[in-house]
Amino acid sequence: MLTKIHHAAIICSDYKTSRNFYVNILGLCVINEVYREERDSHKLDLEIGNAQIELFSFPNPPERPSYPEACGLRHLAFEVEDIAEVVSHMEQHGISVEPVRVDEWTGKKFTFFSDPDGLPLELYER
Repeated sequence: MLTKIHHAAIICSDYKTSRNFYVNILGLCVINEVYREERDSHKLDLEIGNAQIELFSFPNPPERPSYPEACGLRHLAFEVEDIAEVVSHMEQHGISVEPVRVDEWTGKKFTFFSDPDGLPLELYER
């Protein structure tokens, strides 16, 4: 039945800021970008490995209920080769990153940070 995750969709409050974050800071490659005038909405398709992130903008989207954590998608995790290198890159761009922890079950390093709208994102070392 299901074979893989095709994409994750994210709605942002400021398209220009979020586009810069996902493309220029996180380094995701643009597949396609359109502006849908009838909806006053941008849609940016970004490549991440064998999957995609769809970044949308809509006028006045409601805030995401995150804290305390709401029911639903908890966070989006990105696999990285060298977590220390990526954390350093993020901090050089002014992005606050939580202290790196070690997963007690896998022994792998991981940490969390947020996108411009406060969406929790994780780095997980391969």
